[in-house]
Amino acid sequence: MCKIKIHWLEHGLGLDMDYKSERAAGLDLAAAIDPETSLEIAPGERALVPAGFAMELPPDHEAQIRPRSGLALEHGVGILNSPGTIDADYRGEIKILLINLGNEAFRIKRGMRIAQMVIAPVARAQMVRVEKLEGTRRGTGGFGSTGHQ
Repeated sequence: MCKIKIHWLEHGLGLDMDYKSERAAGLDLAAAIDPETSLEIAPGERALVPAGFAMELPPDHEAQIRPRSGLALEHGVGILNSPGTIDADYRGEIKILLINLGNEAFRIKRGMRIAQMVIAPVARAQMVRVEKLEGTRRGTGGFGSTGHQ
């Protein structure tokens, strides 16, 4: 198990962040907005929502910020740059870039679960220039090409 150092910011204190089932891949993240107000995202609009914490990832790891399927299905709300990548050397507050692709305004209140975070290892690559690539059966077939016989 990978240990991640978490620093809760003042506006994030008291929020929940954990795995909601025994085999869940992602930790649910909650909105760290003022408890006296809410944030509304109009259809077609986006908002950067604070999660109320910063973290220290181990070298060669990343955090992926992914949408919650229930928000996408029920409200059309997702993450604009999905998955968002948090690099191991970032130390600022984690924020979630939500977009409302639904037909109605979406209201976010403090503590609402708005995203999930998956911690993953990263393989760094060294690019090597060559004059020609090895051929494959697929070749240069792009979008949708593997679905045809």
